[in-house]
Amino acid sequence: MTRTLLIDNIGELTTNDESLGDGLGGRLADAAVVFEGNRVAWVGPASQAPAADDRFDAAGRAVLPGWVDSHTHMVFAGDRTAEFEARMAGESYAAGGINVTVDATRAATDEALAANLGRLVAEARRDGTTTMETKTGYGLTVADEERSARVAALHADAVTFLGAHVVPAGAGPADYLDLVTGEMLDAVAPLVSAVDVFCETGAFDEAQTRRILESASAKGLATRVHGNQLGHGPGARLAVEHGSLSVDHLGFLTDADIEALAGSWAHGERGTVATVLPACDLSTRMPLAPARQLLDAGAQLAIASNCNPGTSYTSSMGFCVATAVLQMGLTVQEAVRAATLGGATALGMTEDGWVDPRGTRQPRVGTLGVGARADLQLLDAPSVTHLAYRPGMRLTGAVWRAGERLV
Repeated sequence: MTRTLLIDNIGELTTNDESLGDGLGGRLADAAVVFEGNRVAWVGPASQAPAADDRFDAAGRAVLPGWVDSHTHMVFAGDRTAEFEARMAGESYAAGGINVTVDATRAATDEALAANLGRLVAEARRDGTTTMETKTGYGLTVADEERSARVAALHADAVTFLGAHVVPAGAGPADYLDLVTGEMLDAVAPLVSAVDVFCETGAFDEAQTRRILESASAKGLATRVHGNQLGHGPGARLAVEHGSLSVDHLGFLTDADIEALAGSWAHGERGTVATVLPACDLSTRMPLAPARQLLDAGAQLAIASNCNPGTSYTSSMGFCVATAVLQMGLTVQEAVRAATLGGATALGMTEDGWVDPRGTRQPRVGTLGVGARADLQLLDAPSVTHLAYRPGMRLTGAVWRAGERLV
């Protein structure tokens, strides 16, 4: 028999389902949640909660969905501390350090890559992240990209092919583009659900990006774009034109870019999510993405960590949420939604039946509505407002993922 769990005496419950509660986030006071197996079975006032096999007393604390981190690069080896120190001393970031990680990753064993990934995922779980995407992109040979995808599948909820990260040292741009859209894509396609491309000066230009996106679609794979990180460029526009799931970074947007991202959601159709990466903006000393303007225009927003060894070596979604509130002009509720339901939207996980890298069909994530996967975090605080009110404090008190308590 599937056991049930009642979590009651919740001081503030954020459901991300406005039909269940008040305001943005569908918040309920003095609430309860019931899990049945790996799904949410009931949500409502604590006074009306049904009986369950087991009970957890939230003691008046805040509960919200687990973080959904829709952008990470966690299959890697090596360290880029020196690059970070140089950047803090005034050197600008131009993506050149990626090849340092490529060399270290190629030299590492499968076991070392898997152990490092497991360590990083465990850190994220302790801080409330219950769903994670990660990318390849530090191998940049057919064999190394394929094994990166295999390693990523051990722990990630979604694996993205990023052979189009940079042109590796010693390779010709034209030949490498042929490889990325040909033999390399063929090798990784059975292991991934999406293809990403770094559309940026020093990486891949507009024509190259178009070819990569079209090759991915021909394989039946979803697409994402790294765009508008280092300067103004075509990344956001191309992502919208192609119908990509998301475009990520977005530090340099024109009014037309913002309008295009917002307009992609018009008429009830699914558009391209604007994913902002606050920790990366801080680490690279680039302009913060215009999250406030994007939301005000009607765009769908996600917040992600961009956990990677060079430009954002953190998986703390709480830190990213606090930054979005304190420095990007979002309300706490807007930031929490972007870091949960927004991330799920960027990954295409807001409907039941999405398939994880192990081939298992999963319930929707990013919400605590009935039927959603039982992913929940409890804060050692009475409200989600404390995420920004007390920045830098580790507030995660307990974490459940698919009904299993992890913290």
